[in-house]
Amino acid sequence: MAVKTDVLTKADLGGEGILATLVPRAASGLRMFASRVLPPILFMGLLLAIWEIACSSPDATLPPPSTVLADTWELIVDPFYDKGNLDKGLFWHLASSLQRVAIGFAIAAGVGIALGVLIGQSTLAFRGLDPIFQVLRTVPPLAWLPLSLAAFRHADPSAIFVIAITAVWPIILNTAVGIRNIPQDYRNVARVLQLNGFEYFFKVMLPATVPFMFTGLKIGIGLSWLAIVAAEMLIGGVGIGFFIWDAWNSSLISEIILALVYVGLVGFMLDRIITFVGSRIGGYSQQ
Repeated sequence: MAVKTDVLTKADLGGEGILATLVPRAASGLRMFASRVLPPILFMGLLLAIWEIACSSPDATLPPPSTVLADTWELIVDPFYDKGNLDKGLFWHLASSLQRVAIGFAIAAGVGIALGVLIGQSTLAFRGLDPIFQVLRTVPPLAWLPLSLAAFRHADPSAIFVIAITAVWPIILNTAVGIRNIPQDYRNVARVLQLNGFEYFFKVMLPATVPFMFTGLKIGIGLSWLAIVAAEMLIGGVGIGFFIWDAWNSSLISEIILALVYVGLVGFMLDRIITFVGSRIGGYSQQ
């Protein structure tokens, strides 16, 4: 019995040790939840309450949240329906828009990083191309749409071109700034070690420019999402922009509000994806 008591006592002590470790971790997790998750939830609840009160009068021109939820409940619970042609659930509209954004943004990222490296490395290229880029980047995204429609004759490539031409400028400029800000000591070490171009890019240039590069990519993905929604309002077809415009033509304000919520959530998701990729590559973090 004495041996058994001694064993139980050690087990009890071990349990206390585990609890002593788990309790601080749980408390830390709760504090993090309270500091990061609760504030946006509380403010969102406050905004919804203000919106509900402000739009509940008979003279209100916009529906309150309760009406929006009631009017769009079928769209919320069944985003995957497909009745043919353009009568599709929100999932398909968002998927079509995201596909265009993915292609256009990939083109912008590839071209933007390459040109950014070029004008960052070469003074001659910087002097020749930077004034042109500064002029072109001020052109509004939708101003490119008639030209792209004339050139490509189809909606999808035209929209992809608008996305690419909109997103490429912050990628170029931020990458170039990152290249030009590589410390001279890093360049000297690369010369001493006789690194070839491939090694210099991956061991010196890329780690040093990741924060600048991903700042440009974050701005670019946001502009891409803004551009596709606006472009789809004009080119038609399946897409969240067309969904919003079609709802407006049908005076379905609640559906417009629901679509805007989805647009904001998807834009937030895209921003976080770029941030996550940058953090995995190294040197970039969300401020």
